[in-house]
Amino acid sequence: MPIDITMPALSPTMEEGKLAKWHVKEGDSVSSGDVIAEIETDKATMEVEAVDEGKIGKILVDEGTDNVKVNAVIAVLLQEGEDASAIGSAAPAPKSEAPKSEAPKAETAKADAAPAPAAKTEAPKPAAAPAKAEGGRVFASPLAKRLAKEAGIDVAAISGTGPKGRVIKADVEAAKSGKTPLKAAASAPAAASGGAAMAGGLTKAQVLAMYEEGTYDLVPADGMRKTIAARLTESKQTVPHFYLTVDCRIDALLAAREQINATAPKSKDGKPEFKLSVNDFVMKAWAIALQRVPLANATWAGDSILYHKRSDVAVAVAIPGGLFTPVVKSCDTKSLREISEAVKDLATRARNKKLMPHEYQGGASAVSNLGMFGIKDFAAVINPPHGTILAVGVGEERVYPDKGEIKIGQFMTCTLSCDHRSVDGALGAEVLGVYKGLIENPVMMLA
Repeated sequence: MPIDITMPALSPTMEEGKLAKWHVKEGDSVSSGDVIAEIETDKATMEVEAVDEGKIGKILVDEGTDNVKVNAVIAVLLQEGEDASAIGSAAPAPKSEAPKSEAPKAETAKADAAPAPAAKTEAPKPAAAPAKAEGGRVFASPLAKRLAKEAGIDVAAISGTGPKGRVIKADVEAAKSGKTPLKAAASAPAAASGGAAMAGGLTKAQVLAMYEEGTYDLVPADGMRKTIAARLTESKQTVPHFYLTVDCRIDALLAAREQINATAPKSKDGKPEFKLSVNDFVMKAWAIALQRVPLANATWAGDSILYHKRSDVAVAVAIPGGLFTPVVKSCDTKSLREISEAVKDLATRARNKKLMPHEYQGGASAVSNLGMFGIKDFAAVINPPHGTILAVGVGEERVYPDKGEIKIGQFMTCTLSCDHRSVDGALGAEVLGVYKGLIENPVMMLA
C-alpha cells in the first residue's frame, strides 16, 4: 500500500512551513534515511529523511510552496511491486494549500453571493469603480481582506471583479503577482477622509502614490520577519520593561584578552587556533552574575515565576533580513574558549538556517552586542519568554576623574532591560552590579 509522506513538525509550536527544496523527483528510488527534501520554517531550514524504502510515486507539493500545514501530505511513496495506479487508493491530500484554501474557497463563494451588509443604507457603486463606499468602507470578502493584509497590500487599491465591485480572492492574487496593477486613485478616498498615518507620518494614500511613482519597492515580509514583528510587538505591549544602565571600565579586560590571545597555539597555516572577543567575556560575566544572583535568573510564567538553575544565555545574531537568538547552554561553566567556539558555531549555522529548534529555545536571558557597529549604548527589547536582556555598546576611550586627577580609560556602556513581573528594580540593579564587578576585574571570573 502506498505510504503518505507528510509535512513534519520541526518544533512543538510549528503549524506550517515552506517546502524549500526537493532532493528527489518522481520515479526516484529511496532508502530509509535518505534526505528527500528541505523544509524551511521562520527560524531554520531542516532536512526531511525518508522513513521507509520505495519509489517516489507522486510529488504533491511543489518546490518553493509556502504555508504548507503540518501533517499535510507532500508526496506518496510506492512500495515494492506498486505502480502509479495504486496512488488513488492512498487518498493523498490535495496540494500544499488545499488544507488551507479549501474552506476559504467556500467561504469566498458564500461571501460573494451574499449582499454587502451596507447595501441597505448606501448606494451601490458601479462595477468599474474602486470597491469603496463613501464612508471609507471597502467592499471585499473576509478572505480577500485577510490575504491582502498578509501581503501588505491596501485592499482599497485593488480593483474588484466580484458582485458590485467587491474584491475577492482572485483579485488579491492578481495584484500580488503583478497581473493587475494597484490603483493609486483607489487610495484617494482614504486621503480625503484623513487616511491612517504610517511610519514617518505618511498616509496609506501617500505610500500607494509613491509606489505608483516607482520611488520605493514594496516587499512582502517573509515568515521570519513576520514572526519577529509579532513577538516583539507582543513583548512591548505585554511585558512591562524597565531599564538599568552602567558604564564599565574595561582596561583590565582588554589586557587579559590580549594576554590570552597571545598564548593561542598556531595551526599549520600559521593562524591562531582561537581568538577571544570582548563579547566572550561579556557572556561569561553575565552567566556568572545570574548564578550569583539566582533570583534574577527568572522568567514570568503567567501565574508563577520560573527560577532557572542553569545560566543558559542567548546571544543575538544578525542575519540578512532578521535575527536569531541561539542559546549557549550552561554558559557559566564553560571556559572563555568554549564560549567563543560555541558562539561562532551557533552564529555560522544561524546564518545558514541550520539550527535545530532546541538550539534557539529556552534560557532566561540574552546578550545583544552592537559594539562592533560603533553603537555607544542602546536598550534592547526583551525576547519572550526571557526575563532580561543585556545590551552592550562599543568600548571607547573616555576621560574620567580619579581622586582629583583626570585620567583616560576604556569604557563600555551596558543597559539591562528587565521584565518587571519577574525582576524588580533592586534585583536588576544587584545582578547588574555583580556583572560590572566581573567585567572590570575579569580575574574574579575564576574565583
